[in-house]
Amino acid sequence: MLDIRWIRENPEALDAALVKRGGEPQSAALIALDEERRAHVTKVQEAQSRRNSASKEIGAAMGQGDAAKAEELKTEVGALKRFLQEAEDIERQLNAKLNDALSGLPNIPLSDVPVGKDEDANVELHKVGSLPNFAFAPKEHFELGEALGQMDFETAASMSGSRFTLLSGGLARLERALGQFMLDLHTQEHEYTEVQPPLLVRDAALYGTGQLPKFEEDLYQTTAGHWLIPTAEVSLTNIAAGHIIDHDYLPRRYTALTPCFRSEAGSAGRDTKGYLRQHQFYKVELVSITDAETSLAELDRMTKCAETVLEKLGLHFRTMVLSTGDMGFGAQRTHDIEVWLPGQNAYREISSCSVCGDFQGRRMNARYRAKDEKQTSFVHTLNGSGVALGRALIAVMENYQNEDGSIRVPDVLKPYMGGLEVIAA
Repeated sequence: MLDIRWIRENPEALDAALVKRGGEPQSAALIALDEERRAHVTKVQEAQSRRNSASKEIGAAMGQGDAAKAEELKTEVGALKRFLQEAEDIERQLNAKLNDALSGLPNIPLSDVPVGKDEDANVELHKVGSLPNFAFAPKEHFELGEALGQMDFETAASMSGSRFTLLSGGLARLERALGQFMLDLHTQEHEYTEVQPPLLVRDAALYGTGQLPKFEEDLYQTTAGHWLIPTAEVSLTNIAAGHIIDHDYLPRRYTALTPCFRSEAGSAGRDTKGYLRQHQFYKVELVSITDAETSLAELDRMTKCAETVLEKLGLHFRTMVLSTGDMGFGAQRTHDIEVWLPGQNAYREISSCSVCGDFQGRRMNARYRAKDEKQTSFVHTLNGSGVALGRALIAVMENYQNEDGSIRVPDVLKPYMGGLEVIAA
């Protein structure tokens, strides 16, 4: 969430940022809401002051024997009390109205983020590895998986509907191996703390990370009012919610392997074939809680941690800086890692790492205090995929396929596969 004080002081900057993101200027409307709220607060303060003064004057009038004056003052105090009782509800309504408007504003992109309306304006940072060479026409993952008899879309659809998949045998084990490999890498080499977080959260947790209220349609809610997490970012980031953290305790780095649940309401018609875009999928998430001075360096570090996963798997990829029009709601800057899929003959996103500044910290009321200082500051947060298991499985299947449809197991995964070297029918 953005600070209304910053908006009042920098209305042009807000409007310019919103236009860069493909939106409309909103500073005038927001400042008008804040002016209405501030004017009401002033009236309340004046009424409280006058009530206190009038109450004292009643005693003075009665002491002087001026009953008429005392009654007049009592009438005034009564009217002020009624106004103040009503004013509490009005103030809550005005605060809620301003808060709702602010909660719908996206984050401000950093000045070096490329400006554009969609992914066509994204800028490549670098490529790693070489394109694989095949002596045959490589197949897509779903062709390979179905031929192996280990990737079943029809059975999953019969019990759950579209965008669900039943993995079995070697492919099920391969996806599990990918998750264990990633967790070991991030905890043992990258200094992340492994967490097993709740998969069901309350409204406040999703509000804190920015999924609510704007993206409610992309979430699943239970009949008991909980929400299924769309990403472990929600649970991991909210570890800091409502806390004041000692500065010496930062940065905090967390990782988790969890299922994620998304309705994909905004992706109708996109990537409907195969295992690429599912309602339920597994992902290793990376979250950092840090301070204002180190958050940008932490983004580069997090990006490298995610890239290392692909490097160790021997996969070719490129890393992109997303444009203002392609960037997520809460991000200031985002690095997308796109892995090469030879079956599709295309790069596809496998990880997205973002720095959010204090956008989420402000929504969660998560702060830190430097040593020997009374003043607190909102934490800066970062999140990234380290990486999505389903897409990693696709990438391994397509890049390690043999002409006969079998799949070679990458060297780094063999210890997690009991030494198995090839997945075959």
